[in-house]
Amino acid sequence: MPAPTRTTRPARVPWPEAMATVTSCRYDAGAGRALAFGIPSSRHFSITFNYWVPTPDGEPILHTGQFMSEKAIPQNTLFPIRYNPADPRQHSKNAPHATGRTPLLAIAIIGSIILSAAWLLILRSCN
Repeated sequence: MPAPTRTTRPARVPWPEAMATVTSCRYDAGAGRALAFGIPSSRHFSITFNYWVPTPDGEPILHTGQFMSEKAIPQNTLFPIRYNPADPRQHSKNAPHATGRTPLLAIAIIGSIILSAAWLLILRSCN
């Protein structure tokens, strides 16, 4: 019986690095930044930035990105990012981040169920 063949996945090519420039930093206190029950999230600053990506024919194209930060970053600050060569609009700063909403949502649902049950018990005891 022949030995099972092992399929190898191609190695993931690391995304190239580019230097990004902060174009704006603004404090975002909008309703979208609050979690359930008005508890504020820890990311309050909206950072907008630009970065150049070379095309196959050598002409660089300017891309714009945005992310939320816990700290303010001054305008014109340079920082490194990585971008997807297949789709340069995808960059390391727009990777999915954990928001902490799942545990808070679970607590809110369980609390709602407990309060509803307590209210029903109070109403039943009045009769």
